[in-house]
Amino acid sequence: MSFLSSLFGPKKDYSGIIEVLNKNSFSSAISGKKVQLIDVRTPNEFGGGHIKKAVNVDFFRPGNFKAYFEKLDKSKPLYIYCRSGARSQKAAHKLADMGFEKIYDLQGGYSRW
Repeated sequence: MSFLSSLFGPKKDYSGIIEVLNKNSFSSAISGKKVQLIDVRTPNEFGGGHIKKAVNVDFFRPGNFKAYFEKLDKSKPLYIYCRSGARSQKAAHKLADMGFEKIYDLQGGYSRW
């Protein structure tokens, strides 16, 4: 056991649950299908432009965030993105811990879209 894992516990393995997709793969996966597409940016960021059919669920509002995702089907794939990819990665870990089975995260976020 490493020093860090003794302090913080073992690092959780999210492989198989969370997959980061590049713009083309993400776009192909969400086009023409009814998918759970979530933008985890703030309402202000969302208002400045977003992927068509995305639902805005602000990561920085933990109560609303948790309440919204508790209503979704955890067995269906979830597609998420933020501005640059850092926030959606944190959100993906939180969602995996909540029981979501498959999460696709947009590499580089909306800024690369």
